[in-house]
Amino acid sequence: MQFTDYDAKAIAAKLKQVEDFEAKYGENDMSKAWKKWCNSHEYRRREWLWRQNLAKANEELHNTIYHEERFI
Repeated sequence: MQFTDYDAKAIAAKLKQVEDFEAKYGENDMSKAWKKWCNSHEYRRREWLWRQNLAKANEELHNTIYHEERFI
């Protein structure tokens, strides 16, 4: 599977939503992270890769726990 970036309009809409939130409530750690996500293609790619690897690890763990042959 290969990373395909989000539509530029969707990213711009999310950035606007974050800016509106910060204007109303002030900046916090989550809004900083969303701004970084919106402004950096590399950050989005690495976040996607992290989620893919997390899903693989969960699948391996699930297969080990629930599909393992147990010898008693």
